Amino acid sequence: MPDGGSLTIETANVELADPSAEDVAPGQYAMMNVSDTGRGIPQELMDKLFEPFFTTKEVGTGSGLGLSMVYGFVKQSRGHVRLHSEVGAGTSVRIHLPRFVSTDAGEGATATAEAESPPTESSRAREGETVLLVEDNEHVRTLGVSALENLGYQVLEGAHGPSALRLLEGGATCVDLLFTDVVLPGGMSGPELGAASSARRPGLPVLFTSGYTGKAGGKDDPLRSDARMLRKPYALETLAGAIRLAIDRAGSRRSA
Repeated sequence: MPDGGSLTIETANVELADPSAEDVAPGQYAMMNVSDTGRGIPQELMDKLFEPFFTTKEVGTGSGLGLSMVYGFVKQSRGHVRLHSEVGAGTSVRIHLPRFVSTDAGEGATATAEAESPPTESSRAREGETVLLVEDNEHVRTLGVSALENLGYQVLEGAHGPSALRLLEGGATCVDLLFTDVVLPGGMSGPELGAASSARRPGLPVLFTSGYTGKAGGKDDPLRSDARMLRKPYALETLAGAIRLAIDRAGSRRSA
């Protein structure tokens, strides 16, 4: 709203009972609606709004990950999100999250829609394990560091391939896994970084991530068909399982 306007935030407890809605389970929900009286969004862009990295902002003013992260969080919580906009009239985003309701018998809480389980102890970090995270977007990298630390990992971070290789070549810390985006600046892609890292640290497991669908690099994509890939946005428990599996498999190969 560059010329000013009204931003309205509404909350309510609601019950949804439409069985025809494919992505909405009937039940009780907490609703939040955020609406503005701004410029609105053209209809031809509506289908792209939740795509990772899609943005209409100028370079350097937005990552295009805000709405995709909202969508990922809501879906992980077994809720749903709707966006309505009219050019010249404004935009509204409405979120429904499954509501937890205390039982009359005082036996705790029940959920009308079960949320995804948190990571189990078996999928968390072992003592002293370290992940090297490589992500050029500062906001996404900060989120990644926070998620990995919540899982118990020590974290080294780099913004591109050359910085990550300098950390590996320094040798000050044992790195148990390289977790890198596929598309990176600095003249070195994620797959190229993975190959260079494996040459320097034979047996180092590599986990790739990307918000793009299909092959990241087109017909000449260097990502091997057997490479481990985690699609953005991902749930914390999915991240925990993927990292645990990669590290454990690498350890099994070394033992063999």
